[in-house]
Amino acid sequence: MAERDAHILANFIADCAEKRPDLDIVTFEGGGRFEDEIRTYADLWQNGNRVAAELIARGLAPGDRFAVLMRNHPEFVDIMVGTCISACVFVPIDPRTRGAKLAYTLNNSDCKGIICADHCLDQVVEIREQVPQVQWILVLGTEDGPGQHAMADVPGASDMAALYDRPADIVENRLSSPLDPLEIVYTSGTTGDPKGVVFQNARYGNPFLRRILPLGADDRLYTGLSLTHGNAQMITLATSLYAGLPCVISRRFTKSRLWDITRKYGSTVFNLLGGMTSAIYSEPERDDDGDNPVRFVLSAGMPATLWEKFEQRFNLRVFEFYGAVEGGLAYKPIDVGPIGSFGKAPEGMEMKIVDEVGNECPPGVLGEIISRPRQGPAPEVEYFKNPDASDKKTKGGWLRSGDVGHADADGWLFFDYRKGGGIRHNGDFVNPGFVEQVIAEHPQITDVFVYGVEAASGAPGERDVVAAIVPLPGETIDPSSVFAACRAGLEGNFVPSYLQVVDEIPKTASEKPQERFLLDRFAPDGEGVYAEA
Repeated sequence: MAERDAHILANFIADCAEKRPDLDIVTFEGGGRFEDEIRTYADLWQNGNRVAAELIARGLAPGDRFAVLMRNHPEFVDIMVGTCISACVFVPIDPRTRGAKLAYTLNNSDCKGIICADHCLDQVVEIREQVPQVQWILVLGTEDGPGQHAMADVPGASDMAALYDRPADIVENRLSSPLDPLEIVYTSGTTGDPKGVVFQNARYGNPFLRRILPLGADDRLYTGLSLTHGNAQMITLATSLYAGLPCVISRRFTKSRLWDITRKYGSTVFNLLGGMTSAIYSEPERDDDGDNPVRFVLSAGMPATLWEKFEQRFNLRVFEFYGAVEGGLAYKPIDVGPIGSFGKAPEGMEMKIVDEVGNECPPGVLGEIISRPRQGPAPEVEYFKNPDASDKKTKGGWLRSGDVGHADADGWLFFDYRKGGGIRHNGDFVNPGFVEQVIAEHPQITDVFVYGVEAASGAPGERDVVAAIVPLPGETIDPSSVFAACRAGLEGNFVPSYLQVVDEIPKTASEKPQERFLLDRFAPDGEGVYAEA
């Protein structure tokens, strides 16, 4: 028999099912309300074949697309393996997505079907008539249960449980090449319609990231991020599967249970995105904050102002990295390089900061972050049905991130803001991290996100600073005390122009705050909005 290409997920799982069939490789923790669900390599291989047989039976040809709409459940990983075997393409969608955005994603990707958890049925019912090309819906029953609508309310829906009743017969892998697509991951669409990044099978099995992580045989990974996002899929799940290190996954991120989960399961590493840091740090301090098994966090966007405080309070180290689903990678090893930097490009890659005409910026000068392999041009990025965006992304042979950053004299790289997202206030660029750190320490506040709105002065390019804040349960925020804390801890131009009190900060599947929804609710004289007296 020909040797299997282990860069292909299904092939690798098949090998592991033969060599380590009973290893509990993925545990989906029940959140204290439900029983844990476990997948061994043998489970993933058997269930993956069941999923592949179902997709083929439903008429999906190689390259045909279907959507996956669910929280983190073990069936998600079964579906990934089955998709690979069948050579179909799955489209993971944030389970909170609804309305026009959900319809757009399904229509743009030409999905022929949906595998949907019952807790997402309401969203599907809302847009069912807007997606006529969707021929079938498989419904996963969960302990969470449906909302207003049950499976019987959805035309074309059937129970996914029947899939698991079929024999786990081996399905011949229909992939013609590791370069065939595995999934289409849509961007968050913060600056326009979401774009679908076509993700090849070979990229999921690429071992590069695992080579740079300081992992040992006793490490156990954890994430509460959604598997519909590239971070949880690549950083936690792929690393776990390919390194043979068991991982634990929560249905959703819960900052109040984070440390209890790591203690219960002995998790030594978890991945953390910038938007989560302030929320975790805002939790009331406990005597046992540092009593946890975590060795280090894999952080993308650790605010410099919280970095050392976070390490000290929770007794861990930070491994900072930078990357995107389209590509590009840099990292800062633990205790190497300056605090606040996301690192340098690894061997074999180059990353630099350039101005608007492509000239490299001197140290300290802001420009766009671009990258490519040292041996040649950046691999083409394919945005599904969007060739213009694809061409622009790697124009001139460089992957253009759309992020603004700078380098220091020693070549360490720093992220400053997303293009079009900088906050320039009274002539200064405001670093939201400094503002968020001061507000996060306020005793009445449990979460904070700082963004900019059109300046009341009307000055070109100027923004007023808004701090969206979430009170602790049972607390009533005193805006004057928050402004006082900002005056005491910040320079004048960094003090928020407005406080916007909200029940929660809307976030993407990757826990990235969704600024546009806060903007929709914001008005200088609106409810819950306060200016300094």
